[in-house]
This record gives sequence, structure tokens and C-alpha cells, in this order.
Amino acid sequence: MSQENVVIYNPMNDLDEDLDINLMKYWNAIWSRKVLLIKVFCSVLAFFILLTFVLPKKYTVSADLYVSKTNNSNMTEFNPYVLDETAGSLISMGTDKSINNEIELLKSSLVLDKVIKENKIVYKKKWGWLPNKKEGEFLTAKAFYGKGKTLKFDSVKGTNVITIEYKSKNPKFAYAVVSSIIDSYEEVHKEINTEKSKADKKLLEEEYASIKKSLNEKLNQANGLPVQSLGGTGNLSAMSAFSRSASNAMGVLKGQYRAGERSQIAISEESQKLAGIASKLEWAKMVEQMSDVSKVLVLHGPILPRPFENSSPKMLINIILGCVFGYLTALSTLIYLEVTDKKLTYSMLTNNIIYNATEDFDSVRAALVAYIPKKITLVSLTRIPADIQKQIEKINNAKIVYANFSNDFINEIADTDYVMLVSKIQETSSDFYKKMRNIVQKQKKEVIYDVLL
Repeated sequence: MSQENVVIYNPMNDLDEDLDINLMKYWNAIWSRKVLLIKVFCSVLAFFILLTFVLPKKYTVSADLYVSKTNNSNMTEFNPYVLDETAGSLISMGTDKSINNEIELLKSSLVLDKVIKENKIVYKKKWGWLPNKKEGEFLTAKAFYGKGKTLKFDSVKGTNVITIEYKSKNPKFAYAVVSSIIDSYEEVHKEINTEKSKADKKLLEEEYASIKKSLNEKLNQANGLPVQSLGGTGNLSAMSAFSRSASNAMGVLKGQYRAGERSQIAISEESQKLAGIASKLEWAKMVEQMSDVSKVLVLHGPILPRPFENSSPKMLINIILGCVFGYLTALSTLIYLEVTDKKLTYSMLTNNIIYNATEDFDSVRAALVAYIPKKITLVSLTRIPADIQKQIEKINNAKIVYANFSNDFINEIADTDYVMLVSKIQETSSDFYKKMRNIVQKQKKEVIYDVLL
């Protein structure tokens, strides 16, 4: 028994073939316009390189600040009696608040108003020539900070470090602004610390005076007998079993004893409170004495840039941008021309293309023979060389028809099985080509190949 040959269809073969054809079409579209695309790319690149020399140079000055234990008085790292700012009670210090609070303080008018005045930062004419009603007035803190493009405040994640950056065309001005921000910020911190320490001390002093007054009142109101007086009441206690008067006397003594015991407990509690407040008050006085010490540590101070140390524009960055935008502009130009060109372009063709039938007629012959006995009509939109025409006429299932809009032409299309469109890139009218393809589709015929001469 003979074994039949089984042919297994692999759809990936068709996919690879279509991919090769598409890539060839796109490559030809690019190659046919290579001179123009190179000019567009180089023009955009040259424009970005030129910007390096035309745009005004900007200088960036930066500084790094470390803020210890934000939102609390000095010495909080080891002060066990810190008063929380949000609560009005005496509590032990817990975790720090977010460093974002410090950044908001930097953005506020408390810090920036002084910087603006010191550096005479005023409203100017819009774009350098349009009148401005506020011209000559000091900027507001909000206007000076703007959108955070010229002046930036950033925190280093997971730390209490804040980075300050300021950009300006004048390096000395940028340096002065960053220095002013640091000075103003430290001054505001000292003021906050001073007010906080004074408030802490005042509250503790008031609490201390209140408890001391209460203790004195309890001492003055103390009555009854001390516990030692019960040691001599043994005989009276024995007599109380036989005498009513002795029994009454014993009851009076016990009442006085209980009163004395309550007074002693109250005095002891107030004394403990007073001792605790006294300890906290000592810390508050120490903090007040040190409240003028800044909690802001400058890790990296501002440095005056040298003339060549501009932050923007940079030649390398502009070259990279020029390459990227040059590529995008060239690609956009290619797509636009391919779609809108009045002459036939590669992008208008089908995926099955015979690129040079004049030099590679074997590809045309192979395509025609492959469809025997089906009839194939070559619709020519351009003049076919005589030698090519003679070779086509020798193939039984093929005929040539020159495109037009006559009834005879429509009948020729209707009487065939498949169609090949013969044309020339950048010579055949794109509108005429599209109309011919539309006629073929209306006749429900398939364009199996585009043949280019």
C-alpha cells in the first residue's frame, strides 16, 4: 500500500511573504524620497543645534538642607517633655510630621516675601514689551514660585533633606536668590522656635502656679488626726465596750483619723503633680534659652556657577532632540506626501507588487502562468514597451487593455477573471489609478498584482 504525500499548510509562510512584500513597499517609498527626507531631517537637526547658540543660557543654583524634627521646638530629640503643637495637653513626643510641611513653609510668603524684596524681584512687561499694570510692583510669593519650573523645592525620599533649585539667566542672581531663601527660611524657623518655646514655658508656668495654689489650699484646709495618734487609743477602745461616752469618743477619734488620711492623700497627689510640672518647666526654660539656634543644617550650600557651567541649553541634549524631532518630521512628511501626491506612490499600491517588469519580465510571466486557465487582463495606465507587449501576447490566458472610461473597457473587465494594473511610480496619475481600482472592485474582480514599469 503506497503512502500518499500529505501537504501541511503553514499560515506563517504567507505571513512571512506578506511581511517581506510590505517591508519592500515601505522601503521603496522611503528610498524614492530619500533626498527630500534627508533634507528635512538635517534641517530640523540644524535648527535644534542653532537653538543652542540662540537661546539665552540659564544657570541652575542648588542647595541641600537638613531639617531636624520638623514642627517642634529645639532639643526635641532628647527632650521628654515636648508640648505637641496641635494638642493643648502635655504629652510625650511621638513620630515626626511629614517633611512636606517644611516645603509648604518654604513656598509661603513668610519665607519668599523677604527673598523677593531683598533681590528686588518685580513685575515686568509681558514678553518684554507688552504693558503690565503691575509693572514695578514686588511679585507675590505665589507668582514668584509659579508652577515650580524656575524655583523648585523637592524632598529626598525617606529623609529630612530638602533640595532647593533656582534657574536664571544671571548666575549671580540665581546664587543670591538661593542664599536669600536659606537665610529667610532659617530666620522663620528661629521665630517659630522662639514662639513655640515661649508658649510652652508660659503654659507650664500657668500650670505650675495653678497646682501650687491648689496644694497650698489643701495644706491650709488639712484637718483630722495623723495616723500616729491612734497608738494611744488602746485604753479608750477597751473602755468603749463598757461606757457609752467612751464609745462616742472613740467614734469621733476615728472620724478625725479618716479626715486626716484623706487630706494627706490629696496633699501627696498635688505634690507629685507639682514635682512633675517643675521638671518640665526646667526643660522649657532651657529650650527657651536655646530657641535662637536654627534647626536647619545646610548640607550643601549654593555655589556660584562659572560662565561655561550653564544648565541649559545643552548641545548634546539639543542634538538628541534634533535627531528625534528630525525623524518624526521626516516620517510625517513622508506619510503626507505619500497620501496627498497627485502622482502614483508606493503606498497606494496593493501588497502584491512586481517592481520592475521591464528588467524582470520573468516575474510577470510566472504570475500569469500560475493562474492558467483563468483569464487575466492587464489594465495598463501607461504605455507598455513594444517588446514587453509582444511577450505578454504570447501567454494564452493574458490580454492587455488600456484604461479608459468606455463601455468597451467595462465589458473587458467584466469578461475576465483577474486583473493586473500596469503603471509607473511618479508618472501615472494617482486619481486615475484610484478610479481604475474602483471600477475593478465594482465589477467584483480582484487585483492580483500591481505591475510597475
